[in-house]
Amino acid sequence: MTEQGGTSPRDILHDLAEFASRTEYRRLPESAVEGAKKSILDTLGVILAASGLEPAISPVIELVRETGGRAEASVLGFRERAPAIMAAFANGAMAHCLDFDDQTPWGQHAASSIIPAVFAVAERRGGVSGEDLIAGVAVGQDIFARFRRGIDWRKDWNFSTAMGVFAATAAASRVIGLPPERIAAALSIASTQSAGVMETVFGTGSDLHGLYAGFSAKGAVLATLLAHKGTTGVSTLFEGEHGVLNTYFGGRYDRESILKDLGEVYLGGTTLYKFWPSVGTSHGHIHATIQVLKEQALSVDDIREIRVYVGDHHNLMCRPLDLRRAPVTAVDAKFSLPFLVAVAAVRGTVVVSDFADRARRDPEVLAAAQKVLPITDSSLDWKFDMLPGRVEIVTQDGRSFTKTGDGLPGSPEAPMTWSQVAEKFGSCAAAAAVPPAAEQIREAQEMARALESQVDATTLVRGLALS
Repeated sequence: MTEQGGTSPRDILHDLAEFASRTEYRRLPESAVEGAKKSILDTLGVILAASGLEPAISPVIELVRETGGRAEASVLGFRERAPAIMAAFANGAMAHCLDFDDQTPWGQHAASSIIPAVFAVAERRGGVSGEDLIAGVAVGQDIFARFRRGIDWRKDWNFSTAMGVFAATAAASRVIGLPPERIAAALSIASTQSAGVMETVFGTGSDLHGLYAGFSAKGAVLATLLAHKGTTGVSTLFEGEHGVLNTYFGGRYDRESILKDLGEVYLGGTTLYKFWPSVGTSHGHIHATIQVLKEQALSVDDIREIRVYVGDHHNLMCRPLDLRRAPVTAVDAKFSLPFLVAVAAVRGTVVVSDFADRARRDPEVLAAAQKVLPITDSSLDWKFDMLPGRVEIVTQDGRSFTKTGDGLPGSPEAPMTWSQVAEKFGSCAAAAAVPPAAEQIREAQEMARALESQVDATTLVRGLALS
């Protein structure tokens, strides 16, 4: 990683703005199209599930209702409409709060900011084609992945919001057809909404870990609409002496990597979709636990101890150990490695209903969590790639079985197929506060698969919101 100092002759702001403006659906590679469409369907499903399953969303919905305003865009799961900015806020908050949204191969979440923002501006504007919506999402996914790949992130800022707001702004700006100079202005405006520290993720007892994408989605819509109305920005946003990359990341970024093959290679096709509703860095341990019990025909009663080998980031999911073994909130439970491994050991999987109040108090799961012991292993520290977790299960009769969570469902080695994403969407949609009818769920699955053929892409969300 080469440190960049001072200013460059031309800030990458302008490269990204021109790229966003000039991206056309017909020139997208198939992988980018598929990645965008999968993320659209996957994210809409997770939003719907959160509306019915996550108590932390209630204050957000109450606030949206209280503020009122023009009915411009859908608030999914509640059969309501709100101003585009507030609809993006509500849908963004729901998009991440189950920790079931997609991620890059290197961690962090783009779609929970991008998808609520693009649908909000598309519904406000009207007449946005499926091709244009796909192009916008592909732009946002690519920019986010380029930043994630090209920035030396130290796990201090919350990358998903601090940089997600720029990806979502570029996507929303492309969707409503802003020219390059207006997209540059929108990205500059979005810098005032670029925020969030990782303590809101690592700390316990807070709803913010779940709700944070609402702020970046709302900020993206606000920035896009202000730019559309003529608000100007600075021309040295990212690489200026006091710009985003020098201020937030100490100038530790690889300019060449961020811009390499821009407009030719789209990274959205590398997006990973979650098989289990929990923080992505827990999935290796979950998978390894399930595999050992299955292969050895063990039950949780056969187990004396579950040793989870943890790197630096895994270890954050184990501290303080007592609270992680018995998480108080649903949001904490999705980030608690001992609890997640216990659920996997007891139930052979992890599903969204495992985080409901009653399920979190299940005596069998809590007893199993007491058997989980973290073992520090610096070889599993999270430097860039998300390393698979390793588990050692010791039985009551003294036997020991060790497994590394390679090839887990939803990984680059075993990516989720269209049918799996569609099945996930169906189960999530059925859990909404106001569930769509079965026919609307099937129509949404089919529409997302062929979204490029839609004259008005917002038919997809309006069908789910008003069914």
